Amino acid sequence: MTDDSFDEIEDFSEDDFATEQNSELYEHYRFVADKGQGQIRVDKYLAMHIVGVSRNRIQQAAEANCILVNDNPVKSNYKIKPLDVISVVMDRPRRELEIIPEDIPLDVVYEDADLMVINKAPGLVVHPGFGNYQGTLVNAIAYRLKDTPEYDAKDPRLGIVHRIDKDTSGLLLIAKTAYAKTNLSAQFFNKTTKRQYVALVWGLMNEDEGRIEGNIGRDLKDRMLMTVFPDGEHGKPAVTHYQVIERLGYVTLVRCRLETGRTHQIRVHMKHIGHTLFNDERYGGNQPLKGTNFAKYKQFVQNCFTICPRQALHAQTLGFVHPRTGEEMMFESPLPEDMSQLLDKWRTYIGNRDI
Repeated sequence: MTDDSFDEIEDFSEDDFATEQNSELYEHYRFVADKGQGQIRVDKYLAMHIVGVSRNRIQQAAEANCILVNDNPVKSNYKIKPLDVISVVMDRPRRELEIIPEDIPLDVVYEDADLMVINKAPGLVVHPGFGNYQGTLVNAIAYRLKDTPEYDAKDPRLGIVHRIDKDTSGLLLIAKTAYAKTNLSAQFFNKTTKRQYVALVWGLMNEDEGRIEGNIGRDLKDRMLMTVFPDGEHGKPAVTHYQVIERLGYVTLVRCRLETGRTHQIRVHMKHIGHTLFNDERYGGNQPLKGTNFAKYKQFVQNCFTICPRQALHAQTLGFVHPRTGEEMMFESPLPEDMSQLLDKWRTYIGNRDI
């Protein structure tokens, strides 16, 4: 599963739909329709909620009586109603995902018997899953720790303590023992860790600093997106603090400090205040949102996208208390090459023209 996915899923194999009526069924997915859910076909509903599975495969599941609504099999054209309980069931349990150790280079900033701090490269998927069963950070960690008797990549009590998106670069914390994982996770939960990100966003920010507060949850129309719900009726509370580092005409370099750790938090909060991250394809930042209509400017922006082919976001600072020694630990990662080149290009552009 990529960091940009929201549900733990597995692909339907061809024999998943051969369920007999008298076989024991195992629930693979379960959803409860919202109170305000409008009527929508169940196959479309599930295609929106199960990332990476085609509507055709869902229709096959319905034909095999594998889709239940309120414990009753339904066909693919069934219309979902508010508070319906939708399940996808199969005749065998979900298979356990095998973690294959792979010799993938890692930039290890710090390591001891309890933990590791890794500087993740952009483009590296963190967790295996649909479409990314190999070549992930978890596979790389499994290889590095393959001779460590206490480490088991499939043990949820160990491993990565927090996440950053696939195309976000920067610092990640990995626990090598169950005690370390529990202790460090509690620090994240209690908001005592120190995390700062650097981001290039569209638009000239007028205020030197600010605070963004608004519940973050899945978009009610597009489940691949997260969004802000200012009224608090949906989503989970989220707070981001930002400070301007440098203004570069049509873009601004900012430092963001997280109070909470919601999915896509900085990306969503910045879009919410009108400053979408530069080249953030998912949230519309992969087109010139500010600037001129001149062809030369548009070509300049496209060249910038080529230099940094991802959202311009870097997890720069990570601080926590060591779970065993009690020592205050603080790490900082320099900007990766693509973001450094991107900033230099904007500085040159702005320096050669009147803003």
